[in-house]
Amino acid sequence: MQYLAAGGGAGGFTPILMIVLLFGVMYFMMIRPQQKRRRDAEAMQSALGPGDEVVTIGGLYGTVTGVEDDAVLLEIAPGVQTRYARPAIARVVTRAELPSEPATEDADTVKD
Repeated sequence: MQYLAAGGGAGGFTPILMIVLLFGVMYFMMIRPQQKRRRDAEAMQSALGPGDEVVTIGGLYGTVTGVEDDAVLLEIAPGVQTRYARPAIARVVTRAELPSEPATEDADTVKD
């Protein structure tokens, strides 16, 4: 009977270890990926610019025509503009191409 009393103290540590492991698994499997998705969405929404073709969370396709602090103007049809909150933009379909630098000619190739 004496050996049972000595081994019973270790049984109290096991449930605490299991709870800590459960929270660790939940953090790495659920919380951390969700935080990464949120950061990526915020970065995408802050990088919106005129000419970007986007999809809203409601499934509406449009082209960004203007950007305000907390809103985006979308052209959903020719001449039809609507205003959406930035978090309502789900994803960017195509980015507007940045205007390319005009090709500069060398002095040797310029014809008089």
